[in-house]
Amino acid sequence: MDQTVHKCLRFDRFVLDLTRGALRTCDGDIALSPKAYGVLRHLAENAGRLVPKQELYEAVWPNVLVSNDSLVQCVRELRQKLGDDEHCLIKTVSRRGYLFDVQISVDLVTPPRPPLATALTELRPALPLPERPSIAVLPFTNLSGDSAQEYLADGIVEDIITELSRFSELFVIARNSSFRYKGKSPDVRQVGHELGVRYVLEGSVRRDGDRLRISAQLIDAASGGHRWAERYDRKLEGVFALQGEVAQTIAAVLVAHLRRAETERARAKPPNSWQAYDYYLQAADAFSGFTSSFNMEQLYETRRLAQQSLAVDANYSRSQAILATANAIVAAADGASWVNGQKSDFPNPSLLEHAYQHARKAVHLDPNLPEAHACFGYVLMWKRQHDASIAAFERAIALNSNYVDWRFGAALIFAGEPRRAVDVLETYMRLDPFYVPIGAGMLGWAYYMLKQYTQALPMLRDCVSRMPNFRSGHIFLASTYAQMGRLEEARAEAAEVLRITPEWTIGISVRLTGLKHPHDVRHYVDGLRKAGLPEG
Repeated sequence: MDQTVHKCLRFDRFVLDLTRGALRTCDGDIALSPKAYGVLRHLAENAGRLVPKQELYEAVWPNVLVSNDSLVQCVRELRQKLGDDEHCLIKTVSRRGYLFDVQISVDLVTPPRPPLATALTELRPALPLPERPSIAVLPFTNLSGDSAQEYLADGIVEDIITELSRFSELFVIARNSSFRYKGKSPDVRQVGHELGVRYVLEGSVRRDGDRLRISAQLIDAASGGHRWAERYDRKLEGVFALQGEVAQTIAAVLVAHLRRAETERARAKPPNSWQAYDYYLQAADAFSGFTSSFNMEQLYETRRLAQQSLAVDANYSRSQAILATANAIVAAADGASWVNGQKSDFPNPSLLEHAYQHARKAVHLDPNLPEAHACFGYVLMWKRQHDASIAAFERAIALNSNYVDWRFGAALIFAGEPRRAVDVLETYMRLDPFYVPIGAGMLGWAYYMLKQYTQALPMLRDCVSRMPNFRSGHIFLASTYAQMGRLEEARAEAAEVLRITPEWTIGISVRLTGLKHPHDVRHYVDGLRKAGLPEG
């Protein structure tokens, strides 16, 4: 049987395998986002030549209008992955483009066929399988022939993940990590290896007028064998019962070997109409984009869509919750940018009160919905009600042991419990191996508050490389570098803070953050001063 011939570009200590679409060293593959890989490939194929920015846009984002930040973020990611802190490999030519200043050699390689287990091991270290039955639900393929329906397929998958997570017997990988495989056709055995799960669910969604067809199949990630498959054909009005039916059937297969299955479980109440649910799915999709980019326009879009959902059904708890979370984040961002008035009013009190009212209503409407309690805890964190905030997050976890996210870690840091925050954030990262950048930032800050600066550094660098406009990530990184005595790097990060918000001061940082304990405030301020951020 013929084997695939790999075209590889070699430079420095790296190999760019154009056939596999992978960057590697002798130690194994280096994870890159798809767009960062596209930028690296184009630069490598044009090494030694100044590549204009517009050429990169056309090569990596064809027919898509993107901001300069998208390219800058990719270059940051590449420099971090390549260890190019001094910008020796990827050189910026001001206002013109980038120069990949390396010697490239081209190889055509026919690799041997290793056993599958060996090949997978080389990709990345395997995560240990949990004791509980474990599953990852991959993005379903949209077969509707309309890309505008992607959010519908994504939303149904998210609902299945939510339903499965309610079974305490199961270990369910978070949506963010599952969706790293969107648009790809990975070997399920590779997925099981990378995510540390025993089972993988994949499927497709087809919308045709007022009818919806969902196909799903459950696969054993170790053997690649099919355990179960089913097809559902329903009118859109029955989609809520449909997703519950799919989740229950899958869960029954997974827990059949257990002596006792849960006989009761709290279920999110469906909205009273399809239109409200449709707007919620679009809001959730926009918010997912925000948590990966910190693009405020996506957050404003989240609010707009959640408000449209509630205009149709004001009693839909999930839309109340996502609107409350969005309002809380906007309140912090809006208050932090208000520098010509009462600087002590951080976050913006009016917006925060709106967030509080929506969060309270979400809990009232569905007290068994974990995300409602987590949202309430996040809003209470910003209102400086630390004990009540932690209690709300603990209630969310009591309802669903798989419901852990970075917001709980942030609340624990605010409340002066960084050691517990580390435990929570590490649990979150295990449930979501491809965690959002803010998760890494919060873990880095928790380590900073514990004065474990060496452990904080890689987390914070990962955060800012993936989310360069996340001001807090640069603040935490500046403080960490300063406490390590790396003052030049600390000042460079402080300059990034002032690039994002020129009026930023130490005083604003303290007022916005609202740390509970004075000794934590002193430690935080000490790092900011050493980094050279202005007083105020």
